[in-house]
Amino acid sequence: MPHDWSRYWRSPDRPLEAMHAHFERHVYHRHSHDTYSFGVTETGAQSFTCRGSAHTSSAGMVMAFNPEDPHDGHATNAHGFTYRIVHIGPELVRNALGDTTGRRLGLPLFMTPVVEDPVLAGALRSLHAELLGADSTALRRDELLTATVAAIVRRAATTPIRPDSRPGRSARVARQARQLLHDRLTDDLTSDDLARATGTSRYAVYRAFHAEYGLSPSDYQRQLRLREARTLITGGTAISEAATATGFADQSHLTRWFTRYFGLTPGAYRQAITPATSA
Repeated sequence: MPHDWSRYWRSPDRPLEAMHAHFERHVYHRHSHDTYSFGVTETGAQSFTCRGSAHTSSAGMVMAFNPEDPHDGHATNAHGFTYRIVHIGPELVRNALGDTTGRRLGLPLFMTPVVEDPVLAGALRSLHAELLGADSTALRRDELLTATVAAIVRRAATTPIRPDSRPGRSARVARQARQLLHDRLTDDLTSDDLARATGTSRYAVYRAFHAEYGLSPSDYQRQLRLREARTLITGGTAISEAATATGFADQSHLTRWFTRYFGLTPGAYRQAITPATSA
């Protein structure tokens, strides 16, 4: 019988999350995070696609995803995999680097989603264990967070992310479509709506959006709704109400997609965050 389980922790006041999970049958739908995501595979192996290529993270390997880096994921074989992952907001990463260097730096860019580095794996395990530890202190979490971010950037990052000051037409079309999806989160938008808003054809906006963000507009829309539903649930909104407020047909519809994106049900998520949000 398959045995999937997950433990989850989320900071009540900062964009910082951690999960410890074992999956045999669970398959992550293609998605991205608005944070940096750093994981270490403990046992088994997980396979995923990211940036147009297939990758496998085996025991001891580190995964590094940039913000909005689309990826999926599943067990490489029937034995499944166990992993720890930490999601860290970009501003927390920037602040940690500033603490280390004494100056404000650009955000780092990770070109390789899988890194084989025992030092990084050890640093991530220490940070992760502290975040999920029952006797963890805020000071110790901050110390390990700063040290781990500095180590990851020093050993695995390439160049800072620099904003494109003169985006091409395709990028502008994608960003205009993205803004419409943000502005009208729960509206039942059509391809024609996106085409009219960007002044181009339905196919052109789809192609530009996928090239810029690695997801179709519909996948991105669903992801936005899931993030908003998670925020509402964190704030105490009933799961059924969160489903209705974010454009899902009902609670079961939200639950199916929430599980595929985040690796646990909304109910399990609520139980996991209750101690943190009440602290």
